[in-house]
Amino acid sequence: MEKLEKLISWVDDIKEKNKSSASSLYILKDNQVILEHYNGHHSNSNDGTPITSSSQYNVASARKSYLGLAIAFALYERKIKSLDDNAGDYFEEIDKQLLGKTTIRHLVTHSHGLHKKEDGTIFREFEPGRGWAYRGINVLMMTRLVNRLFNKSFPEFLVERVFLPMGLKETAWQTKENEALVKEIINPDGEGTYKLGRFNDGTESNLHTTAREFAQWGSLHLNKGVMNGKQIVPKEVIEMATQIQSPIYKDNKLPLNGLFWYVQGTPAVHSEIGERVPVGSYQILGITGPTLLVIPEYNVVVAKMYNKRYNYGGDNYLYYLREFSNLVADTFRK
Repeated sequence: MEKLEKLISWVDDIKEKNKSSASSLYILKDNQVILEHYNGHHSNSNDGTPITSSSQYNVASARKSYLGLAIAFALYERKIKSLDDNAGDYFEEIDKQLLGKTTIRHLVTHSHGLHKKEDGTIFREFEPGRGWAYRGINVLMMTRLVNRLFNKSFPEFLVERVFLPMGLKETAWQTKENEALVKEIINPDGEGTYKLGRFNDGTESNLHTTAREFAQWGSLHLNKGVMNGKQIVPKEVIEMATQIQSPIYKDNKLPLNGLFWYVQGTPAVHSEIGERVPVGSYQILGITGPTLLVIPEYNVVVAKMYNKRYNYGGDNYLYYLREFSNLVADTFRK
């Protein structure tokens, strides 16, 4: 219990330093809830709605793990034949010469080398497979592709095939304000605002969920698609999403990815997973502070939530992300 208290203290300390109005920490060990911690309010007003187990945070870029599962389904059902298929076979609207040797694998592991200017012009930063860069263009490309392949939005697909069988009721792409939603803090001196989208088709950063259901999402992956004794998602789908799918890099400092998840292989300096986290662990995170960490070796799932943009501050961003996962690993190391 003392080690868990250290995790709580760390999370709350970062909340204060970063001037987030809210934090939550939810931990599953051996498929049992061992910690729930809620702190703060839905916005930066002390008379605002208190954070509870029902508070739904915008998970920002952590939504990519949901897209990743839909992509894994598309591979499993042969709607995408292979990760090594040429991207030009799927994206006729993008110049084939620009895409070059870009594959689906490159797009889902941030090794594609494509970027977009403010005017929408797509250009190439580096040759596919020769580097790693976090950009938004590949996420939008894969979202539109999966939506087209399933003839419905991937959120609709997930609701039917995954969320309903799991019993998830607090996870959705939100387009309207409601009291359960935690506001996003951009300026600590100003009132928080709802981070909503115009659409719920997965093309925008408007996925909200509770710490509880975020952890259950991690648990689905930890348990290879089994929930409540039922195989909800094929084991092979989960494995595709959470195993290392990155090309072999010459630079061993670069992060490794599954289908958008960060996956621990040989610890890498530029990875957002700390060096003390066991091999085979995987993590997803977002700019507003959500982190979902799964450590299969310890049978642990940790969901951490904040609601402040640019957590941890500037150059310290990577250090604190790595440090949190290291502290979790230290807590559960046998």
